[in-house]
Amino acid sequence: MRIGYSFWGFLGNGITDTPDGGRSHRRPFIDALLDRGHGIVFLQEDRDRLEAGDELGDAYTFASGCPDIDVLFLEWRWAVPGRNTTMCGTEGHTCDLHRQTQLLDHYTVRHQIPTVIWDKDRTLEADSVWRRTAHVAECEAALEPTPGAHSLLFPVADHHIAQADPVTLAAHPRDLALGYVGNQYDRDTPFDRFFAPAAALFEHRVAGKWVSTDRWPHIRFLGRIPFETAANIYERSLATVLLLPERYAAVGQVTQRIFEAVLAGCLPLAPSTIRYVNRFVPDELIVHSGHDVIDRLSHLRAIAGTAQHASLIAACLDRLKQFSLSTQLENLDRVLHELIPSTTADRGATRCS
Repeated sequence: MRIGYSFWGFLGNGITDTPDGGRSHRRPFIDALLDRGHGIVFLQEDRDRLEAGDELGDAYTFASGCPDIDVLFLEWRWAVPGRNTTMCGTEGHTCDLHRQTQLLDHYTVRHQIPTVIWDKDRTLEADSVWRRTAHVAECEAALEPTPGAHSLLFPVADHHIAQADPVTLAAHPRDLALGYVGNQYDRDTPFDRFFAPAAALFEHRVAGKWVSTDRWPHIRFLGRIPFETAANIYERSLATVLLLPERYAAVGQVTQRIFEAVLAGCLPLAPSTIRYVNRFVPDELIVHSGHDVIDRLSHLRAIAGTAQHASLIAACLDRLKQFSLSTQLENLDRVLHELIPSTTADRGATRCS
């Protein structure tokens, strides 16, 4: 089928000054859909070309109008005051939300095109009309999504999991006990509870956009770093902590940081506040407090490079299989199978208004 795909971000490395975490999994997801014979046309701006100067070999198709499609797929955008809620053309304005509204009006409302909303940030309102629209399916990257929604986790390529060697990863020298890659958004509470106490005692680094940091003068903040260098933090670090906003932790939504870390041999310490936490990490890596993090790091330093260390990495790799690209494509196939027969879409009109 021909899928109209809307996302606000990058397929390649993009630019440094962006919160786009989708770069770790978006392109493999898209390429896998293409390999399955689907047609893909992107419906937002080509930011890779316009902002990063990356043409990506002209491998993908972008459209500014409303081309014929069979399914509309949205990586959900939400209102960010002062950015996408301002008038077009004003300083700092991004048109992602305006464009999404246009796409929904044209395809979903006017022509009843089947629509998939991937609410990756859990920002779709509980009373949203789209939750009550028959030809719209909502997906969330959670093990326990909102009632009526479907689970579609952030995917990682199967071959990356299969090729990772726990013994080799355990033997890799690491000069940091603790590393973190990610932005501050809604993470102050778990950062205070789980990360900051250990950072006072162990060599560490934090990469990402953290703008309110006065309360943590002992933390080594690096600021935002290029996407392609984030792996270096994990390769240097013995462990990280899975820091999640409460709205993620409550439903078992772990971000792509877990497989970015594990594939580099960096063990994820997971707060016990995360729902279904033992489905993400073995019991030895579940922490209840900052003191637990300190204890675990001391233990991990003592076993670094040993068979026991390799066994922990292997256990984490095994749990990554639930994120596998093949599994998530099957999940999406089920959503589309349920969605498509329920509509009589008119695919004749292509003009946006």
